[in-house]
Amino acid sequence: MLYLIGLGLNENSITKEGIDSIDKCDGIYLEGYTVDFPYEIKELEKVIKKKIKIINRDVVESDFIIKEAKKKDIALLVYGSPLFATTHTSLLIDLKKNKIKFKIIYNASIFDAISETGLQLYKFGKITSMPKWKEKENFTPNSFLDIVIENRRIDAHTLILVDIGLSFYDAIDQLEESMKEKKIKIDKLIVCSNLGTKKSAIFYGKIEDMKEDKIKSKLNPPYCFIIPSSLHFLEEEFLERL
Repeated sequence: MLYLIGLGLNENSITKEGIDSIDKCDGIYLEGYTVDFPYEIKELEKVIKKKIKIINRDVVESDFIIKEAKKKDIALLVYGSPLFATTHTSLLIDLKKNKIKFKIIYNASIFDAISETGLQLYKFGKITSMPKWKEKENFTPNSFLDIVIENRRIDAHTLILVDIGLSFYDAIDQLEESMKEKKIKIDKLIVCSNLGTKKSAIFYGKIEDMKEDKIKSKLNPPYCFIIPSSLHFLEEEFLERL
């Protein structure tokens, strides 16, 4: 059997249900490729009182988990909410095909935490991701801005998830370069860092203001950007008070 367990946003936010399920398991695996963890894995091990093995995308998307879950009870730990990434939905399909039991244990995701900005969640449109560019390999996708354009048509906010391993300054540079290529103007930006942790930080302002050292010093991965649409007066008041 597989327990697919959401960890929430910090090392202490795993639920009692999650810990109880881990106690039943012979193998504890952590997918470590969808987000930059804001804490050390050994801190989580202290909470669950078991050793964790970190596995990459190739392992999760192979038949490894299927084979393990056929033989014994195992847990796959996922940062945030366990089904936020489509990879894990695909895993459930494979489990069903192989008639392997599984249990999903939910937790808070980044989409819960961004409400801390004061923006109303029902005003968000499609979520998109900003991948890390590899300019030597001519890999510089900017299609994430197509989602911004699409959301603007319905006056919706856009959440942009910044890819693992992408530094804050590089992410800002990629955003500005993409804006030039797509000929899009973005007046103001919301930058969120480490939401749900003790190091949580939110900044709102012009893109050039985000490059100041006093802001950079307070930012740690994982990051996300929000491109706001037109603001309700309560949203605007909340943001101006950040």
